[in-house]
Amino acid sequence: MDNLFSHASPADEASEPVDALDAIVHTVVVLGPVSKAFIGFTEHTHLWWPLEEHSVFGAGSYVEFEENLVLETADDGRTAVWGSIDDWQPPMSFHASWHPGTTALWSTELRVAFRAVDGGTELRLVHDGWEGAEDPVRTRAEYDAGWPDVLARFVRFMGGEVG
Repeated sequence: MDNLFSHASPADEASEPVDALDAIVHTVVVLGPVSKAFIGFTEHTHLWWPLEEHSVFGAGSYVEFEENLVLETADDGRTAVWGSIDDWQPPMSFHASWHPGTTALWSTELRVAFRAVDGGTELRLVHDGWEGAEDPVRTRAEYDAGWPDVLARFVRFMGGEVG
């Protein structure tokens, strides 16, 4: 029993523990050097991020990396913080507590790293920390389904083809 003030039900004991949820890892290769890929991802996010499907305010909003935040601004001026950047290593990587559409209380962990490879730059995205989400299993499933589309848009923005 983890908490003196509650009793685990048999159903709770049978469910998958949150710490058993694997990290989501996606790797893509984009054209160009590491510095260009990092800038494309962090300074031109508003040009490629699929806001119509993956945002708080929808199409017409604007997403940007601003100081230590990833921020979405609606066309009427409302803002939503998607994450707080706590490790910024341009052009090699960044790490953020990630919580689009919710509060920092329910954040997960996102690390994006860039490295030179034959043919361009490899971007490796690792998303984990599911224990921080309000509904860890559902949140992980949604991101597992969403990240491939987001990264495919980035590859196309950088001049690559998605096969």
